[in-house]
Amino acid sequence: MKKLALHWKIIIGMVLGIIWALLSSSMGWSKFTIDWIDPFGTIFINLLKLIAVPLVLFSIIGGVANIGDPKSLGRMGGKTLGIYLITTILAISLGLVLVNLVKPGELINEDSRIDNRISYEIWANSEGHEIKDGINYLEDPAFFNRAQEITELTKKELQNASVKEKVDAVKNKKEVSPLKPLVDIIPSNFFDALTDNGSMLKIIFFAVFFGVCLLFIPAEKSMPVLKLVDGINEVFLKMVDIVMQAAPFFVFALLAGVVSKMAGNDIGKVVEIFKGLSWYSLTVLVGLITMIVAVYPAVLKLFVKKIPYKGFFKGMGPAQTLAFSTSSSAATLPVTMECVEQNLGVNKKVSSFVLPIGATVNMDGTSMYQAIAVVFLAQMHMIDLTIGQQVTVVLTATLASIGSAAVPSAGLVMLIIVLSSVGLNPAWIAIIFPVDRILDMFRTVVNVTGDATVCSIIADGENMLDYVEHDNPSETFDLDS
Repeated sequence: MKKLALHWKIIIGMVLGIIWALLSSSMGWSKFTIDWIDPFGTIFINLLKLIAVPLVLFSIIGGVANIGDPKSLGRMGGKTLGIYLITTILAISLGLVLVNLVKPGELINEDSRIDNRISYEIWANSEGHEIKDGINYLEDPAFFNRAQEITELTKKELQNASVKEKVDAVKNKKEVSPLKPLVDIIPSNFFDALTDNGSMLKIIFFAVFFGVCLLFIPAEKSMPVLKLVDGINEVFLKMVDIVMQAAPFFVFALLAGVVSKMAGNDIGKVVEIFKGLSWYSLTVLVGLITMIVAVYPAVLKLFVKKIPYKGFFKGMGPAQTLAFSTSSSAATLPVTMECVEQNLGVNKKVSSFVLPIGATVNMDGTSMYQAIAVVFLAQMHMIDLTIGQQVTVVLTATLASIGSAAVPSAGLVMLIIVLSSVGLNPAWIAIIFPVDRILDMFRTVVNVTGDATVCSIIADGENMLDYVEHDNPSETFDLDS
């Protein structure tokens, strides 16, 4: 096991975790798993988040201050945001093409779709929205009694605690100024921002501001600060090394807890969870896998000549498997930075600037899933979205992905905004709740891979890339020392 690469150890831990959860469900041990094993998974994510915030802070400060030339910083920042925007639009467009070709929402039983359509019209009438497509099933006497039954179901759906909480959060956002997101980037109290993992943009703003100011003061005064920042950064990187030694066990606990919570003591629930939304899930997975095995390699081949296809994925293996198990770009960030610097040869000046920004604003997997989910939900409610409305989905999903926190299932909150942008019921997010946690794991892998891809492109453009091939990527983390 000592010579086994880190990502293989993590994969083994994931598989054993799922097997244990299924076994405990069939044996009636789910409560034991949730009470005594799942907490270790929570501890793992908390440890990674504990490291992520200060690591982002000090790595960005060091990265910006070490660039040396403010013009280089401006050029790098513009290229970073520009390429992140391009990959996000590519992901959303691919998602829309797939969902319009497969039409997963139309593969559902027609009677169920008619009921869904009636439910939609009840909601639209209650909200004062115009019925799309000009079809109104409520005017047909044959559907009158069914409409009364569905009215009660719709009310219950809207009272769902999880859905109501997220819908109310978005409604509150709508009541504020359009420039509120810009205002929110500027922290009024930096120390408050440090205590909130959802305030990563505020921390990034402060770190960039602090690093830029270091560029404009005399070197004899900035150098002691830079040495302190670099020293602290090394401490947090060593924390990553120590935590990753136990990653396979922590991932076992994390996956065992997730599946046990979903299935309880009824193993049949696991099957039902995946069966009901299988076509939707399959469409999302095809899109996400296409991004990883086709789009990103094509982009790398076009812009970067030093990183071979196999070398890139071998080098990013630990970060990708950890992203899958944690469903959090922020929690995976410390490992992503290690992989990019040590295995791909990206200069720390680039990685410490590009990757933290990517973990916050670059959500290719999340934005693709939002586009597919909106069209899928429209299809299953017998609503045909026009080209104009799907363009609106592209624009809204792009902006919403920037606002998605780099934590598990944050994309669901942003999905409400995308649904509202085309006049659909935001409470429909309850429909995709059962499979969201699993899909979230896959789309986080895409998010992290996209960050690494863009980071490699920026490093190559800045002549700060020197690919280093490792026979065993786990050596990066000193697991065997």
